[in-house]
Amino acid sequence: MNRTMKTIAAALALAASLSLAGCEGQVPQVSSGTTTSGTATATPDLTEAQEQAIRKSILDAYHAAGDEKKTDGLDARVTGPAYDIYSSRIAIAKASNSAVDKYATIPDEIAQTVIPTDSGWPRTVFSITTTTEDQQSKRLLVMTQESAQSNYKLWGMARLFQGTTLPSFAVPKIGASMGSATDSGLVATPVDAVKQYADVLANGTSSKYAANIADDELRQNLATTTKQVADGMARNNGTQKQTFTPVDGAIYVMRSVDGGDLVVAQINSEWTRQAGEGRESQPASDDERALFGNGKSTSTMKVSYVNTIALYVPSKDSGKQITAVGADRQVVKVEAI
Repeated sequence: MNRTMKTIAAALALAASLSLAGCEGQVPQVSSGTTTSGTATATPDLTEAQEQAIRKSILDAYHAAGDEKKTDGLDARVTGPAYDIYSSRIAIAKASNSAVDKYATIPDEIAQTVIPTDSGWPRTVFSITTTTEDQQSKRLLVMTQESAQSNYKLWGMARLFQGTTLPSFAVPKIGASMGSATDSGLVATPVDAVKQYADVLANGTSSKYAANIADDELRQNLATTTKQVADGMARNNGTQKQTFTPVDGAIYVMRSVDGGDLVVAQINSEWTRQAGEGRESQPASDDERALFGNGKSTSTMKVSYVNTIALYVPSKDSGKQITAVGADRQVVKVEAI
C-alpha cells in the first residue's frame, strides 16, 4: 500500500468510529402526563411490559444473526436502514473471518422508552438502551409496526453522541405523541431539517444551512476525513466527491413535551474517488476490501453508505439550532466504475 492509500485508509478508519464509543449521551427526562398543549389526551398503545417483550423478540433475532453471521430470516424482525447496516456488517465479518463490528452491539437493557398514544398504523416506539459492556454510548432504537397483523421490527439504531441531552418525553404510562414529517411550529419541518442536515454533511461550513445546524461529532469526523482523503488523492492528481441524499419516506418523528421533535431518518451517501491518470483506485479500508472482494479495480471507485441520523428539531421560538444527537454510519457497497 503506497503512502496515499495509507493516508486514506487511516482517514476512513477514523470516519468509521465516529467517536461514538466514548462517554454516553443523556437519556430523556421523563415528564408528567401532559402534552405540549398542557392537557392529557389518549392512552398509550403499549405497556412497558409489552415493549420489553417486543424488544426481546427483536434482539433475539438480531443477536442470533450476528452470532451465526447469517441474515436468513433477519428481515422478519429488522428492516429499513437497520437491516442494510447490520447486513453489511455481517457480510464484512463473514468475508474477513472476524467478529461483527462492535458498533453493531445493542444492549438488552434500556434506560428509557417513549411509547406513543396514537391509534392506527404504522406505530412507532423509541427506546434508549443502557451503555454497552465496553462503555460505548447508549443506543436510540426505533421499532415500528406497519399493521395490526405484522411484527414490530427494528427500523433504525443510532449511537448517541458524547454529551448529548435528549428532549423530555411523557412517562410511558401517559404516552407521547408521534409526529409527522411535516410538523409545523418548529425551526424547520422534520423533512426539511433532514434535507438541511444532508446539505451540511455534503458542504460543511459552505452550506447555506450551516448556521441552522449545531456542530456535532459526525460533521467533525466527516470534515476531517474528507480533507485527509482529498489531500491524499490530490498528491496523485486524483479527486473525490461525496453526495448525501435523504431517503423519501424514511423518517420517524416523536414529539417532546417542550414543543420540539426528535427525528430519526435515513440519509444515503456516495463517495466517489478517482485516481490520477494511469492509476487504479483501490479499496481504502478493511471494510471496503471485504465488500469489494475479488472485484477488478479501475481508475474510479464508488463507495455507498447508509446513515441513520437522529436530530432534535426545536420549536420555532426556542432560539435553538437543529442538533444531531446520534448516528450510525456504515459502508454497504463498494464498486469500480
